[in-house]
Amino acid sequence: MSGILYVVGTPIGNLSDFSPRAIETLQQVDFIAAEDTRVTLKLLNHFEIKKPMVSYHEHNLRERGMMIIRRIQEGESCAVVSDAGMPCISDPGEDLVRLAAENSISAVVIPGPSAAVSALCLSGLSTSRFCFEGFLSTNRHNRQLHLESLKNDPHTLIFYEAPHKLQNTLQDLYKAFGNRRISLARELTKVHEEVLRTDLEGAVAYFQEKAPKGEFVLIVEGAPEQEEKESCTLEEAVAAAKVLAGDGMKPTEAARITASETGFKKSEIYAGMLKE
Repeated sequence: MSGILYVVGTPIGNLSDFSPRAIETLQQVDFIAAEDTRVTLKLLNHFEIKKPMVSYHEHNLRERGMMIIRRIQEGESCAVVSDAGMPCISDPGEDLVRLAAENSISAVVIPGPSAAVSALCLSGLSTSRFCFEGFLSTNRHNRQLHLESLKNDPHTLIFYEAPHKLQNTLQDLYKAFGNRRISLARELTKVHEEVLRTDLEGAVAYFQEKAPKGEFVLIVEGAPEQEEKESCTLEEAVAAAKVLAGDGMKPTEAARITASETGFKKSEIYAGMLKE
């Protein structure tokens, strides 16, 4: 019979957050697939766990992933872990779980800390609807397209960012979204945990004076909810445009303004005005 793939959450800083169930799982599996075996070895040593590990990261996931799957198919059990937090979230573990599903292998989650959710809880912003965006692309054009697609999204937005890229990211967010509220969390669960609640303009200014340190989770306020425009018929839109034209406005300008308010095309409204 096939073994099982365990998706095991690890601490994001404070080792006391490692659950008894997670420890027990790592003690019982046959081997561990780790993003960085050196980082995971420190965790295993702390809890006196001795298990063989295989390196599994974004640069070897294709060849190593199938190797892991074959071992599980032969009856071994495997735990996949990331350097910190839940595997599969901005993490190559996502691909391993997909392979497991495609090969009818059971996957079991052992929940643990999540930097994204932890930062959201501390942000002071809306938590009822949120969207996790992870790391923005380092390609300038792709980054701009990504942010452009989000500027009207009403969900609270969650981003990860490294300290050396933080200032540029804050400037790009300000340029794309305008001056929204933002919460910046760093070193979560560690001794120097810090949460800065401000707006994008204030965040840009703050980190121009103070060099950022540590990995950041950015929680950005969503776009204001758009007021729904009252629906109307084309005939009503034409009538409204004629009222504006009757007050001295050029017919083309009246058609343009009415189009922006009703959703009909300017040409449709203008044609209706000429017809009548």
